[in-house]
Formats: sequence, C-alpha cells, structure tokens
Amino acid sequence: MRTDASNKMMRSAIPAAAVLLIASLAAAPQSDADPEKLMKASDCTSCHAADHEVFGPPYVAIAKRYAGQTDAPEKLAAKIRDGGGGMPPHPNLTDPQRSAIVQWILSQRDGAELHPTEFPYTLKDGATVTLDFPVYAGGAPPKVTKEVFHGYQLFNSYCYRCHGTDASGGQLAPDLRRSLAAGMKRQDFISIAASGKADKGMPSWAGFLSGDELVHIYQYVKGRSLDLVPSGRPPSTQD
Repeated sequence: MRTDASNKMMRSAIPAAAVLLIASLAAAPQSDADPEKLMKASDCTSCHAADHEVFGPPYVAIAKRYAGQTDAPEKLAAKIRDGGGGMPPHPNLTDPQRSAIVQWILSQRDGAELHPTEFPYTLKDGATVTLDFPVYAGGAPPKVTKEVFHGYQLFNSYCYRCHGTDASGGQLAPDLRRSLAAGMKRQDFISIAASGKADKGMPSWAGFLSGDELVHIYQYVKGRSLDLVPSGRPPSTQD
C-alpha cells in the first residue's frame, strides 16, 4: 500500500487514535513554544482536525467540552504529559510547550462549527444508506466532491500496488471494498491504515499522510464499495 518514495498512510490511533495526538511533538525543537508550529511539525493532524473527527475528537469539540472549567489548562497539559485512554505520554515536551498547545486548543471553542454528519443516498438496488460524508458535489451525481476525488488520487498513488487498482484486492492485500461492504467501520479502516500491520508487511502511514488524507481515501473506497462512485477516474469538480 505504498511506494519507495512514499511512506504515507498511518501509525497509531486514538483509542488507537489519540495515540498520535501529539505523537511527534516530542521530537520538535524544545525551544519552540509556538503551538501552531509545534503541531504542524508533528503528526497531530493524523489524529485530529479543527472541526471534524479523524481518529480523535476535533479541537472545537475538545474546547467546548472544557469550556468554563477553570482547571482545564492543567487537566489537558497533564493529559499530554502523562497520556492515557489510548494516548501515549509526552514527557519530552516542556511545560511551556504543553501550555502553549493547550491554550491554542482551548481557543478553538468559538472557531469553526462542526460539520454535518448525515448524508442519505439511494443505492442502485433501491436501498437507502446514510453516510457520514458527502459523496457528490452539490448533493447529487455525477460529480464527486473534491475530498472523494482526492481519495481516488491518493489511493492510486500509494495503495493500488497492494490493494488493486479498484480497491478489489491483490496478492499482497485484501479487497477493501468487500471489507467495507461486510461491515468494517470507518474508524477501523483508518486505524489499521494509520497503524499498519507489521506481521502482514503493511507499513504505518501516519505522519506521511495526514488524518484528512486518510479520511479521503476511506471516503473514496467506501463510495466504491456502495457503487456510488464509478470505477476509474470519477467525474469531479476538479474537471
């Protein structure tokens, strides 16, 4: 599921997911207390986004959860330092770095609104399915969203060698469309991709692909598994 030039798709997740919340922050320059620089230099985005769930909760949701709690900065700084609930400890971060990150997260409370999470579609057999992402731009076919199209591009750059050009499996890896059709959940799909499977020869892609990129790959494969996205290069707003 990757080439020699890429090392993209996934590492560890938040209940196997916030395992990456600030996973590479420990390697960031210890003198740098700028929160956005720290987070951009790390693989935080493999688990978290500002306004929607990836592996862990969005920053907006964390900020709202802790709103009005006077001890919120101490609680969150301790969480980053000590880990827990699937998130590893980060003792190498300095107190000023942890404090700067926490203050930035808490400041997101009045930021972007959370994305809608239910999008109903009618399948070719007449059945109705509700997804947690939009498949089509403007709500109707044929053009897929830029996110689904991006997922198609990423899949055909990094995943097709093992999982087949149409996500239908190969000698090295399973049929992802069948796995999703059989009930594999979004979180499981992304968690496996992020963590990899060393015993199967599958690398971790977290830190190479961002959390949003992993989600886009999931959206494309999910759309294919339901035949909402056609085979080959789907029509998109990029055309």
